Amino acid sequence: MTKPDAIIIGTGVIGAAIAFEMAKKGIRTLSLDRNTQAGHGSTAGSCAIIRMHYSTYPGTAFAWEGYHYWRDWAEYLGLPAEADLAQFREVGCLVMKTDANGHLEKHMKYSAELGCPFEELTAEQVQEKMPIYSLDSFAPARRMDDPEFGKPNGSKMGGAVFWPNGGYVTDPALSAQNLLEAAKRHGAEVRTRAEVVEIVQEGGRVKGVRLADGEEILSDVVINVAGPGSSIINRMAGVTDDMTIETRPLRQEVVHVPSPEGFDFETQGTIVSDSDIACYVRPEHGNHILIGSEDPECDTHHWVENDTDYNRDFTDQWTTQAMRYAQRVPSLGIPSKTRGVVDLYDASTDWIPIYDKSSLGGFYMACGTSGNQYKNAPIAGKMMAALVEYCEAGNDHDQAPLQFELPYIGRSIDVGFYSRKRPINEESSFSVLG
Repeated sequence: MTKPDAIIIGTGVIGAAIAFEMAKKGIRTLSLDRNTQAGHGSTAGSCAIIRMHYSTYPGTAFAWEGYHYWRDWAEYLGLPAEADLAQFREVGCLVMKTDANGHLEKHMKYSAELGCPFEELTAEQVQEKMPIYSLDSFAPARRMDDPEFGKPNGSKMGGAVFWPNGGYVTDPALSAQNLLEAAKRHGAEVRTRAEVVEIVQEGGRVKGVRLADGEEILSDVVINVAGPGSSIINRMAGVTDDMTIETRPLRQEVVHVPSPEGFDFETQGTIVSDSDIACYVRPEHGNHILIGSEDPECDTHHWVENDTDYNRDFTDQWTTQAMRYAQRVPSLGIPSKTRGVVDLYDASTDWIPIYDKSSLGGFYMACGTSGNQYKNAPIAGKMMAALVEYCEAGNDHDQAPLQFELPYIGRSIDVGFYSRKRPINEESSFSVLG
């Protein structure tokens, strides 16, 4: 493809979804990625959690819409019956009520407004569902070197809310590859080992990209979906001056430990978000548990300047997360050998993504996805395809933002919510929870 209609930088799950949705519209897309295999950037390190609970209406609507594509994954892709597809395991999502999340009042309000099922659970019902749990409260979350670490604060957890449609995808890299295979059936092309080093411009518009080997590929539309490298691409394009929301790569560790003896977490467990101990967990293959941090104030944020040059070794953060979860699960065994994932989030200022045009004509961005947008990839792909059409037709999205219909749930959202120029959203959790 010598002059595609659109160049998409990045083959992670969101970039792949954009390629699929644009290709279905007859737009000739070329996806570029410096990695040797599609989906093998930060998408491959994702916990791939599909949840519905957010503290904002647009966030809840987007996530509830997104769930339906994972539920109907095979039908959505339209690949041959023998295709190897990523699997969605619908195990539900249990969220502990805490002061930090306002006892989930906003989350329940927006879910109720949108017809998204949920159930309030008493403390006793939580223990029926998760008999391995202790319901002592430990807030605020602490690090292991804090002398108060592990000491209950004297109160008890008051219950939780359960969203039955939550779950996780078993192989996030494969899900991105599925999307690109589906896109190719509609004419999309993909090139790996292709590193973008320059955004070519002329007369205030994008004209294409230049690769590390000197090759120039021309296109009137370029979409930055480079994950933790997105800020570098935006600087290349010179589009950061009018952005009130910035993005940066944030280093994260995810813990991988065995389930407690006598409890099959893989089949009996669920997604859990627990702001009292500032951890989220999900079941993992082989009766294991993945444990991530919900970014409490006590955890140092390790921002990195370059998304290829960072410490890939586990630190004491691994042990801190494991020990925090052991407060909730006293029977948890913590192995001496560390296992899990060290990777980057493309975190935005307020942990809400940017899905937007830019100050450079024809240059678009889907970035700042902050570790919590994997679930929204299919609907983000649809919305970005609609946004490109809207702007390329001459509409001013900054002045008259696109109003986008969510097909499954029949609601409309103002895409200006995801603007690069928005004020910082104070309703955000300012964490991976979004």
